[in-house]
Formats: sequence, structure tokens, C-alpha cells
Amino acid sequence: MACFLVPMALAIITSIIQKTAKNIAEKLKLSILNTLLWGGVILLALEHVWHGEVVPWPPFLTAMSNPADIPIMLHEMVTVGTAMSIVTVITWGAIVTISYYMPKIVSVKTVESVKKGIITH
Repeated sequence: MACFLVPMALAIITSIIQKTAKNIAEKLKLSILNTLLWGGVILLALEHVWHGEVVPWPPFLTAMSNPADIPIMLHEMVTVGTAMSIVTVITWGAIVTISYYMPKIVSVKTVESVKKGIITH
């Protein structure tokens, strides 16, 4: 229904941080996180439009037209939207961690292979 609003809120916050605190954003590679978040938001919004859950007239979210559906929508936002945001942030953290350590691992392996080549000759 509206689960994509939670990652959208996070994407807005991280985009603002990326624009205002450029040094921190570059160090943390927030551009990767923003790409993951905005890509997911766009895909989810399109999927919701496709299934008729989001419409181009007020109240925009079909769950908002019936007051009885609002608690269900909020529950979905809290559970599904938060879970998607957490998984996205964990994925971003893994990408950043791997990109930080991969050159060090490769350089250690290169040094070890050079040492083995020198010792055997």
C-alpha cells in the first residue's frame, strides 16, 4: 500500500545530507546508498501504480480513501517499509565494506605471490 514511503523518507534525508555535507557523503559513499534507495522507491512506486494502490487523484493512496484501511497501511509501512530500509542499508554497508577491504586483500595476495615466485627461483 504505502511501504515505499519509508525508504523514500530515508532517501530524502540521505540526499539532503549528500548535498549539504559533501565531505562526509563522499567518505561514506552516500551516493551508493541514495542510488539503492531511490531505485527501490521508483520500482516500488511503479509497482503500486500498476496494481492500483497509488492513483493520480487525492488522496493518492487508495488505502487512505477508507478510514478502516489506514491502520493496516500504517502497519505495513512500519513492518515492510522499515524492513526494506534496513536491508537496503545493510546491503550498502556490505558494498562499502567490501570496496574498502578488497584492494587490501588483493595487494596482500599479490605480495605473497611475488614472494613465492622469488623464493622458488
